[in-house]
Amino acid sequence: MERVRISSGFGFALWCIGWLFTIGYLKLAFWPGALALLLWPYEIGVALQSLHP
Repeated sequence: MERVRISSGFGFALWCIGWLFTIGYLKLAFWPGALALLLWPYEIGVALQSLHP
């Protein structure tokens, strides 16, 4: 009987890339950057909202 190992490293890597992009794109300070660990989609939405007429 073979053992099958499933890893979910891709999802975590994608989340980290998104978080780092948010910090760089929005030029966030330390505390907003730390808060973006949990809320980075919100931070991006707020930033992109100003681009929409």
